[in-house]
Amino acid sequence: MDVQGGAWDPEAADRAVAVLKAVADPSRYRLLWALTRSEMPVSALAELLGAHVAATSQHLAKLRAAGLVVSRREGTRIYYRAAEVRGLLNEADLVASASHGGAEDAQAREEAAAVGQEREEAAAVVQERPVRALRVAGRRLATGQ
Repeated sequence: MDVQGGAWDPEAADRAVAVLKAVADPSRYRLLWALTRSEMPVSALAELLGAHVAATSQHLAKLRAAGLVVSRREGTRIYYRAAEVRGLLNEADLVASASHGGAEDAQAREEAAAVGQEREEAAAVVQERPVRALRVAGRRLATGQ
């Protein structure tokens, strides 16, 4: 699926929608932001959300199924960290800021224009592997390239 007007790929679109659906819940969005900063066990994440561990585990399972978080086991504890999704979260924040008006609009538009090239390059990768595309976009945003 080339967002610049190329051929429509329904499978790529379905994968992209699955990623967006996984992030669409406020709790999962907060979990992703927290996990971009540090690796954490589910108990600490549940405390952060003010939610039960079981509910937090279900959110993490959805994020993991979408390829947005990874986990590792250390003894009986499982630690979670975000895949490289900072670019996705930053883009969502820019779009949300731009759609709300105000003095931040001009800055949001400038930032969005600056990352336009990264979007185009990442769009080509999204057809094959959406998680890799997120990593590429995140790295470029983080390094300012």
